[in-house]
This record gives sequence, structure tokens and C-alpha cells, in this order.
Amino acid sequence: MSQTEIPASAVAITLPDGSVRNYDGPLSGADLAADIGPGLAKAALVVRVNGELWDLSRAIKADAQVAIVTNKDEEGLELLRHDAAHVMAEAVKELYPEDQVTIGPAIEDGFFYDFARPEPFTPDDLEKIEARMREIVTRDEEITREVWDRDKAIEWFKSQGEHYKAEIIEGLPDTEVITLYRQGNFVDLCRGPHLPSTGKLGSSFKLMKLAGAYWRGDHRNEMLQRIYGTAWRNDKELKAYLTRLEEAEKRDHRRLGKEMDLFHFQEEAAGMAFWHPKGWVFYRLLETYVRMRLDRAGYVEVKTPQLVDRTLWEQSGHWEKFREYMYTTEFEDRVFALKPMNCPGHVQIFRQKLTSYRELPLRMAEFGSCHRYEPSGALHGLMRVRGFVQDDAHIFCTEDQITSETERFCELLLDIYKDFGFDDVKIKFADRPEVRAGEDAVWDRAERALTKAVKAIGLDYTLNPGEGAFYGPKLEFVLTDAIGRDWQCGTLQVDFVLPERLDINYVGEDGNRHRPVMLHRAILGSLERFAGIMIENYAGRFPLWLQPVQAVVATITSDGDDYARTVLTALKEAGLRAEIDIRNEKINYKVREHSHAKVPALFVVGRREAEEGTVSVRRLGSKEQETLALNEAVARLSDEAVMPGL
Repeated sequence: MSQTEIPASAVAITLPDGSVRNYDGPLSGADLAADIGPGLAKAALVVRVNGELWDLSRAIKADAQVAIVTNKDEEGLELLRHDAAHVMAEAVKELYPEDQVTIGPAIEDGFFYDFARPEPFTPDDLEKIEARMREIVTRDEEITREVWDRDKAIEWFKSQGEHYKAEIIEGLPDTEVITLYRQGNFVDLCRGPHLPSTGKLGSSFKLMKLAGAYWRGDHRNEMLQRIYGTAWRNDKELKAYLTRLEEAEKRDHRRLGKEMDLFHFQEEAAGMAFWHPKGWVFYRLLETYVRMRLDRAGYVEVKTPQLVDRTLWEQSGHWEKFREYMYTTEFEDRVFALKPMNCPGHVQIFRQKLTSYRELPLRMAEFGSCHRYEPSGALHGLMRVRGFVQDDAHIFCTEDQITSETERFCELLLDIYKDFGFDDVKIKFADRPEVRAGEDAVWDRAERALTKAVKAIGLDYTLNPGEGAFYGPKLEFVLTDAIGRDWQCGTLQVDFVLPERLDINYVGEDGNRHRPVMLHRAILGSLERFAGIMIENYAGRFPLWLQPVQAVVATITSDGDDYARTVLTALKEAGLRAEIDIRNEKINYKVREHSHAKVPALFVVGRREAEEGTVSVRRLGSKEQETLALNEAVARLSDEAVMPGL
């Protein structure tokens, strides 16, 4: 057919492989999948049209780039979880018709839905709801998209007693298309898309736990009942996830922190850790190691105030963009805020003298104590706290130095992670967020500069759209731990905004004043959070150089007490962190107790060892023990305990 013979309503579909299929008129995603092949038609979940996900039933009326999404795609997995939330809501409404349905999204590894009801759900309720969900999947109810008039939708939900849904619609922009989805007798407000039917969800899901949650996340609103669940492509993935949860429970840093006597939390200082002596040794070792690496990398260390007048936060933009997370106090008719971050303080040091271009880059580091308000429900041991220390630094440089400083930083960060045992590191490029400071032209410039730097270095990265800092785009460095979980720790942010807002300059080679660029960077991020990650990654069995107690000398009988003290002295003189256990307890009890506390080496001594000048060494995790001369045993342990880089 020639170009002139193609009907006006013809549609050209460009597939991911670049091939083009021409059709005489509009067609649905389901039609397209069926035309490509029966296997794809069966596997299809939704369709991506010009980058936007659509239901399979929606008509494609114009030329478009189209891809069929199956459960093998990440978008397909997220869709399964999204629909699992809706199937759960349908099950709840069938079992408890008076409950109101509020909000229920897909989340990492699963989904949740919040319900308004007079009393909390019980574990028995969870079993009933999950059983009803499986019935709904078996029914294989068709899921259909409907576009409604705004006012009609509001009135309909109110008539159903679903006042939260009506409130959601009332808060949407006038330009928003109101779409409802129907599955069986259940109708829910949703932008979509959805699976073609409930049967496509499959059986690989499980309801996990109950929690309370405030409406719209605001503690001033009503308390709702939240049900969490997980959903996967198949039973193998579900089983692997549940196994991973079991392993994560064994590694929970809060439990291990108590067993190892590292730290605790209490309500009088919610979200702020009380570090015990052993825990503080571990914490300081993290800090000492990073400080050593920064010294070698050409950083200068500074210390800035924790309490600063609000005027500085207003100038920097934090007061406008970050105020809800800041702790404030007032005295002498002035308002002060505990710093949530260190950058404005570092700028104040930079501006105390006129810096020459010859002094750039200036790498200014601080182990800065910061405070940020986190809702009580969001707190989670060391992983989510209100008081923390950042291994923070700011690199003041010229625009021409961005690439070289980015490369230098990335090499340092990856090397440090390797020393901590993390070889699998992913990098994400986070661009401008919706709430930000600075003009679009400035953001264009910053994003171009960071993109250029990453490409010049040759780093692989994925895009994390809209997740940049409010003053600049950033690289996020994500670690994968021993059981496959990801943790975002390090960051590098390119900032053209703050130097402008706080009016700092350097003298260029031309004798004129120029704005420096600020690179905000952290490696561990929050030391508290990184400590929690390390505890869980190693299940408390840290590399020897990081162990708070590297050896315990334990006696079999009191006959060995004096020799045990000699062994302890030898260990300490070798620079090892050692303790002695001469309690009147059986040796098996001592071994069990110190193993529980994750002590890596137990030096067992009795009358025979004292006479021979030996020790029986038992390593954590081994049932065997080795008898060595004291000097040899100490030397071996000492060699193994050296901090990387020394």
C-alpha cells in the first residue's frame, strides 16, 4: 500500500526492536499482543505506549512506540503488587462491608492498603482476608477501566460510605481525569493501569503484618489500620523472599545490638542511640578508618556549630524547603535551629577569606552531628534515627574540576566500600526533584556537568528520576549486603545553587571573582545507619579489625587465673582489644556465652597451658580448637587485626 493509500485512521506501531506494524485503525494492547503471537498474548499484563503504561484494553488511536509488558519486566512485578493491593481491598470489603478503603500502593517487595474501621484487625482476620483473596483470584474477575465525571464520582463514593475516596477526588486538580476500576462488584478509584483480570495475579502472595497509620501520614489525622503484604512472580521467588526475611530477622541489628551490648534506645530520647562501651569502640573504629582515608585523600577537617540562627537557614533555602524536618528553639527573641546538615556551615568557613583559584579544589570534611525530625512511626533502630553523624564533606572547585573530582571521589568511595566488604555497588543518577531551589537553567547546567563527569569516568548507572537534592542532581551509591538487600549510603551532589544564595567567590586566573561549584559528598552517609548495615551484613561477626573485643582469655579452673592475666597483658601489648573471664563458671558456659556475644577468638587456658606457655585458641563459628605457643597465637591474631590501609 502506498503512502497515499493508507487510511486516515491507520496506526503505525513501532516495537522495541525497531520494527513497525501498520494497522487499518485503532487497536488495543491486547489486540497487538495477539497479533504478535499467542504466547505473548497469554503473558501480556499491560502495554507501554510512548513511555506510559496503559491497560491492555485501551485503544491505541495514533502512531506510537509500544512495548508489551509481562511479569518478567520490573514494571510487571510492580503491577502485580499494585493489583494485589486492590484484590486485598476487595476481600476486606466482602468480609467487612462497613470498613472504608483509603489508599493502597505497591511498595518495595510488596504492597499495603489502609482501612478505616472502628477496631484493629487481628491475625485471624489476616488469615480470612488472604483466603478470600485467593477466592477472588480463582474467580478470574475481569478488571475494567471507567472514566467518570468528577462530581458523579464524589457523590457515588459518599453514597457508598467511602468518604476517604471522595476526599481524595475533591483534592485532585480540575484537570485530572477521574478513572475508576471495576472487578466483580468492587469499584475503586485508581489511575491504573491494572491487570486484565484478577486471575493474572496468581497465587504467589502472602499477607505479612498489621500496623497503624495516620490518614495521609499526618499525626493530626485519624488513625487507620494498615495491612502489609508481599507478591511475587512465582512461588520460587516468594519462598526466596520469605527465607530472606527469616535471615534478616536473625541479623536484626536491634537484637544483635542487645546481645553484643553495643547500644540501646529508649523513649526519653526517641530516635537517638545510647552507645555502650563496646558499641562506641566499634563506632569510633568506623570513624577512625574513614578519617584516615580522608587525610590521605587531601581533605581538611573542620567543626561547625550545631545550633544556628534561622536567618542562615533562610539564606541557604533550607528553611523553606526543609523546615518540617528541623528542630527549633527560641531565646533572646531569636529563632535557632539544630542543623539538619552541614553544608551552610562549611560555606561560612570558606567565605572567611578570599580564596584563589590556586587553592581549589578545597576538600572540607566534617563528622557533623545533625538532627532531623522523623515521625515516631518511621523510626527503626539505627536505620532511621533523629540524631546522627554524617561523614560529610564539601568540595569547593571550579566547573572545569567537576569531572576530575568526581572521578577521584568515586575511586575513594569504591575502595572504602571494598575494605568494608562491599564489592557489589550500584550507582543511580538522581535528577531534579519537584520541590527544588534554583532556576531550570541552573539545573540544566548542573545535570549536564554531572552527566559529563560520569560518562568520562565510564561508570555504569541507572536513572532515578526526580530524586535529586533540592539544590542539585546527585549520584547515589547503593550497596548490596550478604543476603541481597540494597542500601543507599554514599552520595555525590553537584550544587550551583548554594554558592549563589550564600554569595561565595574565588579569585580566578583573570583576577576577577567567580562562583565556585560545591560538590556535596558522603561515603558512609549516616554513621549510625552504616553501623546498623554492618551489624546486619556480618550478623555481628565483623572483620577482626572492626571487632570491639577481639579476644577473650577464659580460664578452665582458677589454677589458670595468674597465667590468664599474663596472656591478657600479651594481647594488649600487641595492640589487641582483649578481656579476661576468670569467673567461677564451667568453660562450656563461657564458650557459649562469648560465642553468643560474637567474640572472634577465645584463648582458653588452664594448668597445662600455664605450665607449657601455650593457649588453646577457639575461633568463632568453629568447634575445633588449636593449641599454640602464646607468642605465636598473639602474633597471628595481631597480623589479622590490622586496619586496612595501615
